[in-house]
Amino acid sequence: MSKRIEVNDLNVYYSKFKAVEDVNITIEPRTVTAFIGPSGCGKSTFLRTLNRMHEVIPGAYVDGQVLIDGNDLYSPGVDPVLVRRQVGMVFQRPNPFPTMSIRDNVLAGVKLNNRRMSRGDQDSLVESSLQGANLWNEVKDRLDKPGSGLSGGQQQRLCIARAIAVSPDVVLMDEPCSALDPISTLAIEDLIEELKQQYTIVIVTHNMQQASRVSDKTAFFNIAGTGKPGKLIEYDDTAKMFSNPSVQATEDYVSGRFG
Repeated sequence: MSKRIEVNDLNVYYSKFKAVEDVNITIEPRTVTAFIGPSGCGKSTFLRTLNRMHEVIPGAYVDGQVLIDGNDLYSPGVDPVLVRRQVGMVFQRPNPFPTMSIRDNVLAGVKLNNRRMSRGDQDSLVESSLQGANLWNEVKDRLDKPGSGLSGGQQQRLCIARAIAVSPDVVLMDEPCSALDPISTLAIEDLIEELKQQYTIVIVTHNMQQASRVSDKTAFFNIAGTGKPGKLIEYDDTAKMFSNPSVQATEDYVSGRFG
C-alpha cells in the first residue's frame, strides 16, 4: 500500500552547515516525483531525509517534519531501520552485494529484518520481486550465480528487486540511470512506470528528458551560491514545469540556459 508523504518546514544540517532550507512538499501516493536542479543544490540530501539515510553521515540532523500517512519519521522512539524498511532506496551506482548470489541479494533486506521464512516462501518472494523488477526471465536459470556477474542495467534492476522484496510503501531512487547505457535506462524508466501502480516513487535525476518522461510531478531545487543551503524553488505537475513554469529560474534550468 503506497503512502502519502508530507514534508513541513524541513531543514537539513551537517553539523553547523545548513545543506537544505525550509522545504515544504506533499507527494501523493502512487505517483512518480522527480527532483531536478544543478549539482550541489541539496536534492540527494533531501531525498535521503525521506528514509533517514543521511544519518549515516556523522553530525547530520534535521529539524521539521517528514510525515508518511501522518506518522512523523523523526518522532522520538522511531527506529530508523523500520523507516528504511518502509521507504526503500536505490542508489546511483548499482550496488549488489558482490559475494552474494542473485537469490541472496534479493533476500538480503528481508534477512536483515529477521523475517523467518520457509524455503518455499523465500523462493516465491525471490520470483515475485525479480518479476516486479522485470529481471526474472533473464536470471531465473542462474539464481545461485553472483549478482556482480550481471550487466550494469541488470544489476540496477536487481537492486530494485532487493528494495521491493521487503514490501516498502515508498521507493527512493538517487539518479538510478546515471551509470547506465541508453537501453538499460529505458528498461529502468519502463519499470518505474510499472512500479508506480504499487509504490510512491521519488527520483533524483540530472536528465531533463527523463524527468519529463517518467514523472507526474517535478520539484526544482536551486542554490544561491557555494556554501548556501539548497532550496525548493518550484513544485508542480511535470507538464507545467516543463512547458510553463512559474519561476524564471526553473525556466532557465529546464530549457538548458544554466546548470
